[in-house]
Amino acid sequence: MQKFKFNINGKGYEAIVEETERNTARVELNGKTYTVQIEKEEAIVSPKIAAVKPSSSSADFVEAPQQPITGNAGSIKSPLPGSVSKIKVKEGQAVKAGEVLMTLEAMKMENEIMAPGAGTVKKIYVTEGKAVQQGEALIDIA
Repeated sequence: MQKFKFNINGKGYEAIVEETERNTARVELNGKTYTVQIEKEEAIVSPKIAAVKPSSSSADFVEAPQQPITGNAGSIKSPLPGSVSKIKVKEGQAVKAGEVLMTLEAMKMENEIMAPGAGTVKKIYVTEGKAVQQGEALIDIA
């Protein structure tokens, strides 16, 4: 079971995801439960984000790509193409697991990119307003 907290356009959401079968998951979103069919099964790697339309009755989870485009092995990559709208950390800053590092705007939705684990920000590859491609390195944490 995994628990996610995120904001979309200033509204807070909490999702709990529990895999029930290989291609089915039970998703609880702000207290309402949904059964979700997974179209393509792949290993989930960090960072994980949830893209949710506030009026929608389901959540689509987007997985980060397996192959890096830039950066090193410790890089957090963009899980989808978009534009960096806000960077909330600085190089040299200590971060905790789950801490929001930056906000990525994609398809008119803001997605929080969170630290997969505790560490120190070593390098930030992007600037606010920069367009990024899926798999592009955003930040290094060691």
